[in-house]
Amino acid sequence: MILERTQEGKAIANQRGDFREGRPKKFKKAQIEHALKLLETNSYKQVEDITGINKSTLIRAMKQQEQLG
Repeated sequence: MILERTQEGKAIANQRGDFREGRPKKFKKAQIEHALKLLETNSYKQVEDITGINKSTLIRAMKQQEQLG
């Protein structure tokens, strides 16, 4: 019964254009790009202190950027 109601709610939400399933992103794309530019001249720890973006998030963003080209 709970599963059915959940699926109904998702189906209704999917009709809206701005629905995204899952946990929302904490940082915007521009914030991540800014932090990656700071990494060119600073260490991970310095960028983490400046931006508040965790080192693991920065590493993940670097890997994604390398994959995209």
